[in-house]
Parts: sequence; structure tokens; C-alpha cells
Amino acid sequence: MQRYLRVLGLFWSTAIAAELEYRANFILATFSSVGNLVGSIFGISLFYRNGYTFAGWKWEEALVVLGVFTVLQGFSATFLVPNLNKIVDRIQQGTLDFVLLKPISSQFWLSTNTISPWGLPDLLFGLFVIGYAGNRLHLTWNNYLLGVIPLVLGMAIVYSLWFMLGATSVWFVKIYNATEVLRGLLEAGRYPMVAYPAAYRFFFTFIVPVAFLTTIPAEAILGRVEINWVFGTAILAALLFFASNRFWQFALRFYTSASS
Repeated sequence: MQRYLRVLGLFWSTAIAAELEYRANFILATFSSVGNLVGSIFGISLFYRNGYTFAGWKWEEALVVLGVFTVLQGFSATFLVPNLNKIVDRIQQGTLDFVLLKPISSQFWLSTNTISPWGLPDLLFGLFVIGYAGNRLHLTWNNYLLGVIPLVLGMAIVYSLWFMLGATSVWFVKIYNATEVLRGLLEAGRYPMVAYPAAYRFFFTFIVPVAFLTTIPAEAILGRVEINWVFGTAILAALLFFASNRFWQFALRFYTSASS
């Protein structure tokens, strides 16, 4: 474990040093995050401005869901996009060979090799929205702590789904469209699940588990989630993470290296 933590520190310190050479990108990323957040808040406000509410969700409670979604968006931009989207290129160019030769887990290397600080504005703005809405709802620190575990589990779910999609590039070299479809489906997490018709709620809970990413962590923060849903999130995250590892090992059996 210490060895992997040392490697992780080297990865991220090198990546941040390289990215900071282009500091203007942080300003652009901040403006982009502000624009996206304002657009999302405006979208929710369209539902609430005439007195309509999502069943059982006040305006501030819907903002908590949006805040959780924005945090996940920042997590994806910071950790997943710069790493997992490169799996396709490494397989196309044959540079995956060099990863497989290294004396550490190839999945760990591919998942953590770099980091993008340009996703940090989304992380910060998401936390700010949660804090603002929580203050209006008079939430305590206990409420926020209750939401940490479901939120981390949601991050593990997103990672596992994204990594398995990236692994399919062993067979289907260009899968960029598939990852964009996944990102598009995850956009549904901007709103509480009750905002959708029953058929969509079933789809976003049991087919593409969007509900486990935003609505359940938000309900945990609000102190009204059923413990069974938290256990379900934990089981789903563990199963998907295990499946991502096994699927990667399976995919490598079909990988034809650049030297073979």
C-alpha cells in the first residue's frame, strides 16, 4: 500500500507541475464551471418559479442534488477524463505495452497516472451549493458527514462504469461515442429522480444507476435516506469495482500488443 501511495504522489505532483505551466486554463475552466452551474440553476428554477415542486423536494433540497451532481462532475473532470479517456489512445498506438511491463497494477496505472486541476472549480462550486442550500435548510455537520459515504460510493460507481467502457476499446478501438453516451445519461443526475416518469426512474435506478450517484447521497445529506439504499449503493459499488477489475483482466487476453 505504501508503495502505491508513493507512486500516486509522484504521478500527481508531476502532473500538477506540468499543468501549472498553463495557468490561464484554470481561469477558463472557472468561467466554464460558473456558466454550467448558472445554466443548471436556471434550469431548475424553471420548474419552481410558478409554484411547482418536485414531489417531496423543496427548492433548497433540489439544490443539494445539483451540488452533489456538480461535485461528481468535478471529480470526473479531475480524475477520470484525463486518465480513462486515454486508454483508447494507448491501445491504438501500442503504448499500453509499456504500462503492462511496469511492476504495478496496470489498472491502477491507467486510472491514476495523471490529474487535471481544471476540474477543481466544479468540485468547489458543488460544495458551495451544498453548503448554501444546507445553510438555508439548517443542516448540521452530521448531515454532511452522512452524505460522504454515499458520495464516495457514487464516485466508485462512476469510475467502474467508465473504466469498463474504456476496456472495451480492446475490441472496439474507437469508443469515444460510448463514453459520451454515458456522460449524457449521467446528466440526468442534475435533478431528483422524482422529476422523471416512473419508467425513467426505473431505468436510472436499475439499468444506469444514476439515482445512486446523486439522489441517494443528497437524501443522506438531508437525513431522510433509507439505510437499505445506502447498503444497496455499497453493494453495487463493490460489485462494479470488482467487475471492472475482472473485465480488464479478461480484455487483456484479447489485447494484441504492438510488438506481437
